[in-house]
Amino acid sequence: MSTGLPVFDTTIQETNEWLAAIEARLRPCNRQQAYAALRAVLHVLRDRLPIDAVLGLSAQLPLLMRGLLLEGWRPSAGPTNIRDTDQFAAAVGALLPPSFPREPSAALEVVIAVLCERVNEGEARKLIQHIPTPLRTFWPAHMRAN
Repeated sequence: MSTGLPVFDTTIQETNEWLAAIEARLRPCNRQQAYAALRAVLHVLRDRLPIDAVLGLSAQLPLLMRGLLLEGWRPSAGPTNIRDTDQFAAAVGALLPPSFPREPSAALEVVIAVLCERVNEGEARKLIQHIPTPLRTFWPAHMRAN
């Protein structure tokens, strides 16, 4: 499918690549469920980050995903105070459909791993610095080591 506008075609292609990577790692999830996982994790992560980190992350995402990240965001509310892994996973689970076939913690780990692979490494490292230490367990081990 082509929209006839390269900027839109590119963002659709890039977003589909992210979804395919999530779908492949989050079996038995399908593309729709991969989207649900991506959306849930991005929103919970966004709500835990300070404004400058959210904006830095958004600049690294494909245009379509930037809109997904910022959808419904209320920056004036400030970051959430979630510091516990169970609460973080529960917040993701609350945004997933009831029939989601995997645990919210699996969605967190997979989406964050794909995010760390696809955004600039420096940006990924900045993100983890804004996350409380207990929540960093959802990041790939090589990102936590430094």
